Amino acid sequence: MESFLSGIELLARWDVIAALIVGSIGGVLVGAMPGVGAAVAIAIALPVTFSLEPIVGLTLLLGIYGSSMFGGAIPAILVNTPGTPVNALTTYDGYPMTRRGEARRALSLAYSASFYGAVLSIFALILLAPVLARVAPMFGAREIFLAALLGIVLVVVTHRGQVLPAAILACLGIFLSTIGIEPSAYTQRYTFGQSWLQSGVDLIVVVLGLFAISQALVLLMSKDKRVALPHVEKSGFFRQMRELWVYRRIASVASAFGVVCGMIPGVGEFMSQFMSYSYAQRTSKTPELFGKGNPEGIVASEAANNSVPAAAMIPLLALGIPGEELTAMMLAVFYVHNVVPGPRLFAEQMDFIYALYISLFLLNVMVVAFLFFATRTLMKVMLIPNRFLGMMILTFSLIGIYTLRNSLTDIAIASAFGVFGFILKRLELPTSPIILGMVLGKLMEDRLRTAMARVREPWDFIDRPIAFVLFLMILAAIGAQVWTVLKARRQGGADG
Repeated sequence: MESFLSGIELLARWDVIAALIVGSIGGVLVGAMPGVGAAVAIAIALPVTFSLEPIVGLTLLLGIYGSSMFGGAIPAILVNTPGTPVNALTTYDGYPMTRRGEARRALSLAYSASFYGAVLSIFALILLAPVLARVAPMFGAREIFLAALLGIVLVVVTHRGQVLPAAILACLGIFLSTIGIEPSAYTQRYTFGQSWLQSGVDLIVVVLGLFAISQALVLLMSKDKRVALPHVEKSGFFRQMRELWVYRRIASVASAFGVVCGMIPGVGEFMSQFMSYSYAQRTSKTPELFGKGNPEGIVASEAANNSVPAAAMIPLLALGIPGEELTAMMLAVFYVHNVVPGPRLFAEQMDFIYALYISLFLLNVMVVAFLFFATRTLMKVMLIPNRFLGMMILTFSLIGIYTLRNSLTDIAIASAFGVFGFILKRLELPTSPIILGMVLGKLMEDRLRTAMARVREPWDFIDRPIAFVLFLMILAAIGAQVWTVLKARRQGGADG
């Protein structure tokens, strides 16, 4: 109880409240702008958070992360353009409802399903993170290495149809994490005699290049779209949000999918979204209406999306292992302030943990209240020209990169990764494996170096129960992928 009260006291500071308001409202605005997304906004805000206290910086980033998908539903429903990539399935049934004159009802369902999924995942975080933190002391160097390796494998195999490119990009991320002065023997690795590479490739510089600068280039090279905004009535949002009770079964199952997928590294919103949407369609009394304006489709999509952010914090807080690129960026905030996620964080800074829990709940309440009053105003955000938006993102990105270390070299590196990220987006290849490869690669190297001191035979590496289970999970993930490829080839040969 004392820790809980201390958490409230920690959260009741003006700077934390300001970060919560700016993050939650800013996330909605970012989500409502098609083509931006939470990753770009967090990448731009990340350098600013390094000068703030951990609770302030994380509250700001969590606000953007948790609220962007609320805002992303607005253009998805009203103009058939998802504000963030994970709102794509919302367009299937949201836009047909708008064309039928039910835009207000569709938005109300999206908001209520998003809030329901978010709150359910916060309770899952509160219940499961301490349990995982108690198990975490059983994780030695070998177990942490294998858990990180499992995360890399899952990130790769979940990119269906792009497994080989995802694996190559993940390996590129691991390679980038090794550049610089090697920590134990202080020898230079892959610097090629260049002094500016001795300090390594900074994660934040790569993040800003791959996400922010590349997206700015995409917007600068795309044509401005003319958007016709539909009419949405002013009142009745809260009254219609009660309609979610009719679809409570779908909302609950979709939220559960989101929690499970959020906890597993590399899975995230897309998998939970498709699983919940498929479940809703299979169990619906009117499956033929999916894609034609079925409210169940909106509920399934939005509840699954918004239950992922809090669930993704479970392995991050308990083990220090990020599940995707956004939590990997948040992990950088922990490390900058020498706050190490894991069992010690729960034992020594429980007030900090409670403050994060409360802030997650408050930001969702604030977002729903804000959307109730500001939806009609937010619609005008969709009218901002793409090229103006791209120039703003590019400007803020370059300013943020320069303020990190006052280095023009960092700007050059970020620009190079921006062009590389732009090429990847044009080829429709993923960028997240690079970031996760950089974060988990350094963790894997450190733990492997520690573990090898006690390993005499190869089998010694998996001679403990948790290590053996993790090893079996890695084999199962790889085996399942190989089986899928072979099955597809056999089926293709039979069809031929």
